[in-house]
Amino acid sequence: MMNISNSVSKLSSRQFSWDALILLVATFWLSSSVLLDFFMMPMMYESGMMNEPGFATGSYSLFWVFNRVEVLCAAAILTGLLVLRKGRSQCEVVASGSRSRWALLTGGALFAIALLYTYFFTPHLSAMGLNLSGSFSESLSSSEASEMGVLHLAYWGLESLKLVGAAFLIKLCYRDIAAAFR
Repeated sequence: MMNISNSVSKLSSRQFSWDALILLVATFWLSSSVLLDFFMMPMMYESGMMNEPGFATGSYSLFWVFNRVEVLCAAAILTGLLVLRKGRSQCEVVASGSRSRWALLTGGALFAIALLYTYFFTPHLSAMGLNLSGSFSESLSSSEASEMGVLHLAYWGLESLKLVGAAFLIKLCYRDIAAAFR
């Protein structure tokens, strides 16, 4: 019987490309966010689904799942960056002190944004949506409408930061991977 701990200890960080993992996860996260934000949600809005009584529940279910995937992606990215920082000689993302700090700051910010979406924005916006009785604009009071507007504005601000941060990490990791093949 083979001892699992011996086989795991034989694996070195050189056998696993953490920068490739970061690149893959950040690309998946970026593309799925763009798909959801710029294709699925506008299509749902244009098709009139926002006026349907079950829209808030359906949207909450969709974002509930997506937010958990975002947390997993952010955690994988942050973990990869921390592992790369520990083994500085392997990759250029963390070889430079300033690049390392920017990469870790970006990874931490992406993780914080994912947590904010999961535990603040989605529950609050969904709760407001459940109070709607059918027609979006007719059933909101002015204070609810302004609160929902502020929450949507904050969401889109964070979404912009998330997309820029993920693109920044993709750029850093792609450079390192491309340099390895030269």
